[in-house]
Amino acid sequence: MMEHSASDSETEDNVQPLLRRKDTGDLQKAPACCSSRYGLAFLSCYGFFVAYALRVNLSVAMVDMLKNSSSANASSSVCPHHSIPVPKHNHTASVYDWDSETQGWILGSFFYGYILTQIPGGYFARKYGAKWLFGIGILCTVIFTLLTPVAADLGAGYLIAVRVLEGIGEGVSYPAMHAMWASWAPPLERSRLLTISYTGAQLGTVVALPLSGQICFYLDWTYVFYIFGAVGLLWFFLWSCFVSNSPSSHKRITEAEKTYIMASLKNELSPTTDYIPWTSILKSSPLWAIVVAHFSYNWTFYTLLTLLPTYMNDILGFSIQQNGMLSALPYLGCWLLALLGGQLADLLRERYLVPTVNVRKAFTIVGMVGPAVFLVAAGYTGCNYVLAVAFLSISSSLGGISASGFNINHLDIAPSYAGILLGITNSFATIPGMVGPVIARSLTKSNTIPEWQIVFYISAAINIFGAVFFTIFGKGTVQPWAVQ
Repeated sequence: MMEHSASDSETEDNVQPLLRRKDTGDLQKAPACCSSRYGLAFLSCYGFFVAYALRVNLSVAMVDMLKNSSSANASSSVCPHHSIPVPKHNHTASVYDWDSETQGWILGSFFYGYILTQIPGGYFARKYGAKWLFGIGILCTVIFTLLTPVAADLGAGYLIAVRVLEGIGEGVSYPAMHAMWASWAPPLERSRLLTISYTGAQLGTVVALPLSGQICFYLDWTYVFYIFGAVGLLWFFLWSCFVSNSPSSHKRITEAEKTYIMASLKNELSPTTDYIPWTSILKSSPLWAIVVAHFSYNWTFYTLLTLLPTYMNDILGFSIQQNGMLSALPYLGCWLLALLGGQLADLLRERYLVPTVNVRKAFTIVGMVGPAVFLVAAGYTGCNYVLAVAFLSISSSLGGISASGFNINHLDIAPSYAGILLGITNSFATIPGMVGPVIARSLTKSNTIPEWQIVFYISAAINIFGAVFFTIFGKGTVQPWAVQ
């Protein structure tokens, strides 16, 4: 019996592109240029840009917030220092005497708030609409970011509390956006639209890391939080004015685009928003495949996100200015490959009729095993900083491929409940952000290269396990419980 249902499931995955082509073949595809769905993609990209800029700016500012950081860092890095002689600037901002354990807790505290609003975010977005949930969630993060300098002056405990509150606000962002895309993204444009939307995260990291370094040098670390906070306030104004929960409620959408989107989704969405099949959701093996992959990928992602500036400073000996720029390189590659991967994934599904499940698994393998290999290699480059930065950049860049793999698979298996599913997977995937930096800092107390090699090995092993698990249990079709 089990063998029979497994083969049925595989057959479903293989015939899916043919069925989808038949269902959507008669639809007149609405142009992408100046369309409301691509407008949503770019505005949500700006939203995730803000969210991640606010999340990572502390990683760079932390280097400048610590007492005697400039003189200590110049002499205590493992490798020769790479500072370019620059004029000293008189900074008036406070500095603090926090040990490495306290730093780990400050950097990880964001995720203790972030995990709390994942599942509630998916539930409320489905029930009440995603527009204001997403908007107000990021607005809260903006407000607490503006309060960061005050909190740091009051003490490490206050700063940790503010970071937790930022996490609570930002925790709804991914589940809310997934719920919104369930109503906005035609099936054969999902990879394109979602990669544009979610790569705002990498773009925010790419801009925030080097810019934070320059702001710290030419102004002082407090302005990092004020400037990015102002950028966030501008985003909230635009989001409030130009976005709607669904095509049917959008004031400026063309009739042709509205018809195209709604007709393409008619067989994939559940007719009611009241009933949620919790038991079926929690017993779904394709969902748990995404959970394991998401957790594994985020272990590496969050460890590097929070500690790469520290590694650049303490091991490779880069100054605050160079640090931000070089720490951003891996995420620039990740952003580019995620965007290109989204285009390729939908091309394979639409033109070459490759089954969705095969596309998702292939992109997940490349986007998780590749980074693991180059991350381990980076640990063995010694003080060859060109090779170290190159390997770390290749590792993170290849991770961008997984944006069209497990990362959007929720919409393939249950579009009606995509926000709730993402809330579940992101709850588990937030745990690495909470414990990863703390474990990494506890393993690197002496800041030696062998200690960092252990950190890289742990991340690589977890990544490979997640890729294997998803390859075995992942699916690419709408599950029966999701359309009843």
